[in-house]
Amino acid sequence: MAISCLQPLFLLLLLRAFASLPTQAAARGGSDSSDDGDHRSFSRNLLEDKPHITEEMAHGYMSNTELETAIHTFGNRCSNISRIYSIGKSVNDFPLWAIEISDKPRQREAEPAFKFIGNVHGDEPVGREVLMHLADWLCDNYLKDPLATLIVENMHLHILPTMNPDGFALRWRGNANKIDLNRDFPDQFFSVNNDINYRQPETRAIMNWVKQEHFMASASLHGGALVANYPWDGTRDTSKRYYGCPDDKTFRHMASVYSQSHYNMSLSKEFEGGITNGAFWYPIYGGMQDWNYIHGGCFELTLEISDTKWPKAVELPIIWEHNRMSMLNLLASLIKSGVHGRIFAADTGRPIPGSVMIKGIDSKVRASRAFGDYHRIIVPGEKYEVMASMEGFRPKSTHIVLEQEAVSLDFILEPDRADGQMKLLYNDDNGCPCGNSKMFHVQEAHLWLYLLVVCVLLTLYLVFKRKGASKLLTYKYSPRRPVAV
Repeated sequence: MAISCLQPLFLLLLLRAFASLPTQAAARGGSDSSDDGDHRSFSRNLLEDKPHITEEMAHGYMSNTELETAIHTFGNRCSNISRIYSIGKSVNDFPLWAIEISDKPRQREAEPAFKFIGNVHGDEPVGREVLMHLADWLCDNYLKDPLATLIVENMHLHILPTMNPDGFALRWRGNANKIDLNRDFPDQFFSVNNDINYRQPETRAIMNWVKQEHFMASASLHGGALVANYPWDGTRDTSKRYYGCPDDKTFRHMASVYSQSHYNMSLSKEFEGGITNGAFWYPIYGGMQDWNYIHGGCFELTLEISDTKWPKAVELPIIWEHNRMSMLNLLASLIKSGVHGRIFAADTGRPIPGSVMIKGIDSKVRASRAFGDYHRIIVPGEKYEVMASMEGFRPKSTHIVLEQEAVSLDFILEPDRADGQMKLLYNDDNGCPCGNSKMFHVQEAHLWLYLLVVCVLLTLYLVFKRKGASKLLTYKYSPRRPVAV
């Protein structure tokens, strides 16, 4: 049902009121809950901050300062495969530290990039601890374990252990301004978050991060349920129903990879197969995963990894073990499957930042500006028509059969028109389509040199012609050997 443009105020109030509605929400929205082991459905309240987090409950969890120390300690210990950097600061000025893990962590490469984000909600700290376990495991097992080596050498993994350090310190769900960060992103259906002046610094940091990095996929870790959630998170008419995105089949596959590799997520009786469409579970607006998919071309999952939002610290190693193979297999699947390649201009041989589409799926994946590389996730075991395109070039398509292994597919696009290709081919690294002025001046100089040579040759021709044709006719031509180029 279409929403009338005469109802914006009503919709704004309605969306803000969702926080007070009872629903079957968990970490994306819920109070803490208990599970008696039989995976029965239980009621959750959307934005309640309870139970009250006592110091006894928090005992054994790293404080923000301890987490910061652990991140830098990891960077020093594993400097050969890691880089530590900050993507911004929280409301209370705490750095949002990220870890990059790769065999070449300080270089741009034509490899897929993935990000894990933990602690989106301040009262869901399990992701902080699990992500540090993941980083340590990769460092300890690189060149020893085939899976660790595959991941480190074939992708750039970025880990943000805490997106909401202030909420964690304050022991509540939102950030220091009491804003739910998973409702603070621009939404595809409603303009409730479009005013950048009201956007939280943590949200802005994530949005800038996505624009800077060429992420293929990502996942955020939450607590309060045990399920892999995928887009869409909301519906156009705010109803609670299944609402799949164009890549619904691919998202179901990604969520299933995680769930099936988990200790018991796929056994859930609340969520069939341990996965769920967000809008079918309960709709939210301004969520991070939908924004990533729409604006970043980044396929993001929301992973609920613990039925209890704040379990005892002694249980954290067990939760890590239950999720370890899920995290590793999700990363490995992005390397070992899908279609990967680069896009080049036929006339220059240079990489270009074109787009790749799959026939029948209304979404694009953009190639990077630096290398023209793209990484497209699709479900194995099917036939696809893959098309590459870019403004100023003729599109090109081909058919592939994707088995269980990845397909490498490069595209060489022919310029569509001479006037349009120059400004597109020579974009600078900042994406300025103003043309490369240095290249223009070089080509202009070549043109003048060419004209000068023509004039000199013409002059020599006239001089020799005056000396008589007989001498020219008796000149013997000696052929040259070809020059290798």
